[in-house]
Amino acid sequence: MFLTKYTRPELASVGFNRLVNLQDELDRLFDSPWNGQARTWAPALDVREDKNSFIVRAELPGMKREDIDVSLHDGALVITGERQAEVKEEGVDIHRQERFYGKFQRAITLPAPVAADKVKANYKDGVLTITLPKTEEAKPRQIDVSVN
Repeated sequence: MFLTKYTRPELASVGFNRLVNLQDELDRLFDSPWNGQARTWAPALDVREDKNSFIVRAELPGMKREDIDVSLHDGALVITGERQAEVKEEGVDIHRQERFYGKFQRAITLPAPVAADKVKANYKDGVLTITLPKTEEAKPRQIDVSVN
């Protein structure tokens, strides 16, 4: 079976087909390995803050818990790990590969001090959730205004 690229007739008739092919070639160029080295990747993440803590959620689908490392260094949260590549099957041609494999590292500078001994990390359904409680000094305080 061969895959044939579909070209929308209205685009081909207007001359946009060449631009679509150019975009495909640029995508292929930047998705390809450089000098035999696989392109590095970084998991997508969200950082939220409430009055008591910072919550970091990172997407790490297909990874094992043992392949993920979470640490704190000089006020920064560091997430490292490695996603293992799937074994290439003999006689199978890959037409498109958008999932990345290999080592990654994400470092997030925290805007306020956290209680390192109370940090919790949970990994479920491919999402790593890290809760970093703020120190008492970093939590917002209500200040009463007196009238003179």
